[in-house]
Amino acid sequence: MHGPDNPPNRDGASRRRFLQRLSQGIGAATIGGTMLPNWTAYSKESAQQHGKKLGFALVGLGNLSTHQLAPAFKNTEHCRLAGIVTGTPEKEKLWADKYGIPKGNIYNYANFDEIADNPDIDVVYVVLPNFMHSEFVIRAAQAGKHVFCEKPMANSTRECEAMIEACEKAGSKLGIGYRCQFEPHNQECIRLAREKAFGEMKMIEAGFGFTIGNPNQWRLKKPLAGGGALVDVGIYALQACRYLTNEEPIAISAQETKTNPAKFRDVDESLCWTMTFPGGVIAYCSTTYNFNGINRYTAYAEDGWFGLDPAYGYGGIKGQTSEGPIEKPQIDQFANEMDEFAKSIFEDRPIKISGEEGLRDVGYIESIYKSIEIGKTIPLA
Repeated sequence: MHGPDNPPNRDGASRRRFLQRLSQGIGAATIGGTMLPNWTAYSKESAQQHGKKLGFALVGLGNLSTHQLAPAFKNTEHCRLAGIVTGTPEKEKLWADKYGIPKGNIYNYANFDEIADNPDIDVVYVVLPNFMHSEFVIRAAQAGKHVFCEKPMANSTRECEAMIEACEKAGSKLGIGYRCQFEPHNQECIRLAREKAFGEMKMIEAGFGFTIGNPNQWRLKKPLAGGGALVDVGIYALQACRYLTNEEPIAISAQETKTNPAKFRDVDESLCWTMTFPGGVIAYCSTTYNFNGINRYTAYAEDGWFGLDPAYGYGGIKGQTSEGPIEKPQIDQFANEMDEFAKSIFEDRPIKISGEEGLRDVGYIESIYKSIEIGKTIPLA
């Protein structure tokens, strides 16, 4: 398994495959084609015509599943919590009682493949530590289920490619959990960028970080997490720069800082990186596991600026422009992204947050780590 300090040879076959997929734009011609869902294209009436809500099985019942995903199902129009997969037997009865999950829809990691015989489950939502994403996405696809996977998609581009291939072979749709793309303040910033409301963009500043606690947790172990702050929260800043510019970076340069080498011996603590985009925009990005307070982006254009602070949380998003505040409602981002995934299945259309989208981000993450390793700018085109 390739970790952040030992990425695949980006000058070899893996790099060529990544750039080939990027140039082909598999799943969407550009990132701009994936960011703005057409909410009017799918009505309650058309959902009712399908005769059911899609049954989701959550794989992994940690904090995100417990506090965000499971409660979000009550806010969806087209999805329901139908099953669970857990490695903790004590959780089975608790979840079954709370959400009315029948015994036949409860699995563990060993008997997971039996889910293939369960018609009550349409979608498997993988919410496991990063190193387990690839295995369970592939097993879910082989079981004939559509698959939704939390970000980061996997620990390497090779794993991402294997996941995409397995889903394509099985005829399963694969989506990645980029919930901010379904959040109204972020969508408004995308609109401002697309319509050049303040003229041509020139620069973006973006960052996300927090103080991480328990030094023994899996997020601080490279084989399990694949990296540190960058893969956990820095990926949000990376995504934001891509969906604001509607372009893919052509060069990346990065630096790392460690103030606590013992705690962060396996993974990155704090990173800064720059990305150059073909239209001329320069992005300055940062991430950290060492302190709180970075949770924002700002886009600077010819005639003004716009951005969010905070930008990436589950709620409480706030926006501002050089002309005034961005006034948008707070919504359940998880419910919206699951509904959009369900609609793409019902309508058999391309997914707006596809496996190829996850592959791109993991490829850029590998380039950031490579830049740190060799101390040079990494060209991407």
